[in-house]
Amino acid sequence: MSTDTTDADTTDGKETEPDESNASGGSNGHCSTPDSDGEVAEEIAIVSFERKLDTAEEIAAGIGDGYDRVDIIEYHGDVFAEHWGEYDCFVGLMASGIAMRKTAPLLDDKWDDPAIVVVDEELTWAIPITGGHHGANQVAGDLSQLGAVPAMTTASEAAGKQGVESKAKALDAHVVNGDSTVATNLAVLNGELGPVARLDGPRAVLVDDDVTVLERNADDGVVLGTGTVSGVKKSQVLDAWATALDDLGADFSDVDFVATGTRKEGEEGLYEAAREIGAGVVLFEKETLDAFEGPSPSRSKELIGWPGIAEASAIAGGREHDLVREKERFDDAVTVAVGQ
Repeated sequence: MSTDTTDADTTDGKETEPDESNASGGSNGHCSTPDSDGEVAEEIAIVSFERKLDTAEEIAAGIGDGYDRVDIIEYHGDVFAEHWGEYDCFVGLMASGIAMRKTAPLLDDKWDDPAIVVVDEELTWAIPITGGHHGANQVAGDLSQLGAVPAMTTASEAAGKQGVESKAKALDAHVVNGDSTVATNLAVLNGELGPVARLDGPRAVLVDDDVTVLERNADDGVVLGTGTVSGVKKSQVLDAWATALDDLGADFSDVDFVATGTRKEGEEGLYEAAREIGAGVVLFEKETLDAFEGPSPSRSKELIGWPGIAEASAIAGGREHDLVREKERFDDAVTVAVGQ
């Protein structure tokens, strides 16, 4: 499979996470353990000099709805040390040199350290300094809503590719063996990683130290299997998803990711809807969908040889390969099935 706001693969598909430059950063789709192993930041501290507090308030108002907690803390010499470990990400409203000098002695392990982003008073640049894959890129992307240009320097993002931590976030998963990501992200950069393969258990797996293992964060989420007409609108997709989930007593916060077929790669209305709810999009190849074909008849099977995308992708993406809501067509534009 693959998630598509970039390109990764699991079960012969691709994974893509919400576009960092447009993602809301909201709680929908956030992981239960923030700022770790490809998961998102949820608790933010804006550290500001007194004369810049008005700008700090502007930042808090602009991105605050997307996070569980956004605090403004006035700068003093030991402010980072005093609050180290209390937040997932520090937004330093200051020169990068100040933030670097004050936080460098505190850094210990990239998997545990908080992310750090600096932004200038004019909100021109948002620069991730540490923890790019662990919240800093995400927060910098959210700051772009206020006009700041996110200056991503992590190698995979700079090359327009999706690192394994980003793949994990798209799949609502986390990296189990962090040391492996040096090798696998290099493979991403060189175009050599290949698809993310999913193994259903119980099973014992022996891997080398250049194999990154992803584990899903929750065991009770659902997958939105979705087919659309070309040119579908974001609002049509969102309305269809909301109705399908409401019938199950669920909402967007229960969604692991959106699943569809590779035929829908680049369908902007679908991608915009996924970004709106903070979910990754997983694209399944035809061969995988054939293996998980749903029970409802499909015209696409007759016309072009593809199984019904909504049901097959919902079943393929679900951890139990179970269909909990058969497909339904909405507004003659969106077909939705729900899997788990």
